[in-house]
Amino acid sequence: MTIPYAEVIGDPIAHSKSPLIHGFWLDRLGLAGSYSKTHVLAADLPDFLARRRADPDWRGCNVTLPHKQAVIALLDRLDPLAARIGAVNTIVPEDGALVGYNTDAAGFLEPLAGPLAERHLLRTARIFGTGGAARAIAHGLAGQGFAIILIGRDTAAASALAAELDTETHVAPLDHFAEALEFDWGESGDRLDLVVNATSLGMTGKPPLPVHLSHLPPGAIVYDAVYAPLETPLLAEARAAGHPVVDGLAMLIGQARLAFRHFFGTEAPADAGADDALRLILTR
Repeated sequence: MTIPYAEVIGDPIAHSKSPLIHGFWLDRLGLAGSYSKTHVLAADLPDFLARRRADPDWRGCNVTLPHKQAVIALLDRLDPLAARIGAVNTIVPEDGALVGYNTDAAGFLEPLAGPLAERHLLRTARIFGTGGAARAIAHGLAGQGFAIILIGRDTAAASALAAELDTETHVAPLDHFAEALEFDWGESGDRLDLVVNATSLGMTGKPPLPVHLSHLPPGAIVYDAVYAPLETPLLAEARAAGHPVVDGLAMLIGQARLAFRHFFGTEAPADAGADDALRLILTR
């Protein structure tokens, strides 16, 4: 007897925590199904998708680096949000067609549901990075009414992304944020400020993100997409300074929750007990 299965593909792929997440949810719900990781080289993508397309037990795959853009040409259609972002992280077979989705944007927003449900006179996000994660985050926040400051070493890439966004945008060089800022922010007032690290800086083996905390508005939520380590230097400094923080596991779990629905046709467990147990597994 065969069971439905999904997987995550990438190069490299050994580091992926996605099988732990989906496997935990499958066990928790008592569903027949499996989720694994598969090493796929760029040259093998066409053959891989052709084989999976013909497999009736295959429910789809998540896509990680470096394939999020390369798979687009091999799909039959894209969800509108994935088309706007220009990257796919979830592929699902639907009525014989392969459809590309991007769950990164919604996954990023999931842990911000509380603040986003409130009304604000002004919403501003400072996003560090111009790669695939930054693209998804910027498009997601633009849809939530944020004015966005895109920050990166490559200001040309930041400007190109800014031109795609239907919101107020600004571009700034990364090195500007390394030095102390002489500025009186005053009271936070009726506003929502986010500071987001969408780069690999702060990841294990990488230098920290070079941002001086004087650049953070009072009460700004500091959100780091890096999850190894879970407490990056940016989050440790921000937490010590009294800022609310969101770690990278929140986005990882959020985007996986949406993909799980696509793959297995049901909602992943969302109760506090399940989330706590899952985080314990992911941080062992």
